[in-house]
Amino acid sequence: MDIDFLIYHPWFNTWAVALIAVVVALIAHKLGGLLLLRIARHSPVLGAILTKIRTPAKFVLPLLALQTVWQAAPDDLRWIDNVRHVNGLLMIAAVTWLIVRIIAGFAQGILLRHPVDVADNVAARRIHTQTRVLSRIAMTLVMVMGAAMLLMTFPGARQVGASLLASAGVVGLIAGFAAKPVFSNMIAGLQLALTQPIRLDDVLIVEGEWGRVEEITGTYVVLKIWDERRLIIPLQYFIEKPFQNWTRNNSALMGSVFFYVDYGMPLAPLRKELERIVRAAPEWDQRFFNLVVADTTERTMQLRVLCTAASSGLAWDLRCVVREGLIDFMQREYPQFLPRLRIEGDVDHKGDVANGPARGPEGAPA
Repeated sequence: MDIDFLIYHPWFNTWAVALIAVVVALIAHKLGGLLLLRIARHSPVLGAILTKIRTPAKFVLPLLALQTVWQAAPDDLRWIDNVRHVNGLLMIAAVTWLIVRIIAGFAQGILLRHPVDVADNVAARRIHTQTRVLSRIAMTLVMVMGAAMLLMTFPGARQVGASLLASAGVVGLIAGFAAKPVFSNMIAGLQLALTQPIRLDDVLIVEGEWGRVEEITGTYVVLKIWDERRLIIPLQYFIEKPFQNWTRNNSALMGSVFFYVDYGMPLAPLRKELERIVRAAPEWDQRFFNLVVADTTERTMQLRVLCTAASSGLAWDLRCVVREGLIDFMQREYPQFLPRLRIEGDVDHKGDVANGPARGPEGAPA
């Protein structure tokens, strides 16, 4: 009796076809995935896309097959409209997920083709920055469009949207102010991706902090400070305010070291010692170094040392090596010419101060 009831149920044929459609879709997903992975084994981009979409495709194909079955089913079946609507919602969500994963896989494939762990990685960092920013913006737009399509399947949501558009005076103004930071950062992200004032792994000075660009999201930039702190900066900041980029054109930098020494300090031995220190330092890139008197005060000379390195990190280490080496050299060979506060007078051959009579301990004439 139960079997007869099941066989003659109005939904029996539709259920049977739906089950067969799901099985066929899963088999097609399995075989098609293996075939496509074999074809794409020599293409990093296509391989990354196929790897990313494996899971969402496992939902999209059965849902697509089921939607075909529900559309072909008789319209007089009970609850068929609800089933079609729910399946349509699930399919829109699954397709949105699939497109997002396609974008993510394409971005990952591009990143794999341009590694940054090479000596000259300026071009790779430029591509990484553009790829990450543009892919995140594209994924955000796809998710927004998917959510909009989900809402449009509900008649009530369409009526609400029409009502909002009809009374778009105050509501539109409020929405505009509320969405301004979002759209400002999105536009700033596009500008950063296209013009690239900053890139991933660039060395920046922002708000007095020295750090590397660790991450660029759709709304902010993460700057890794030298002491492991993280500075979170909105994208709009890099469009509206000035900042220093030490690796804008290339990673090589010129480091500077400043000293204050007495006027009696001879410069030739210092230059010879600087040459020895720099040539022995593995951080030096063999491009340039020098030592000059940069400034003078009433008591000391300011010496400036310039030396080059292949990256900002090596430049920092080289500056420390030069600073420590020259200080050690002056302490060892010329300690009398280190900066000090002295009070001297011109003394004649009789031992008297030339500018006045000698004074006793209490300031009275001796």
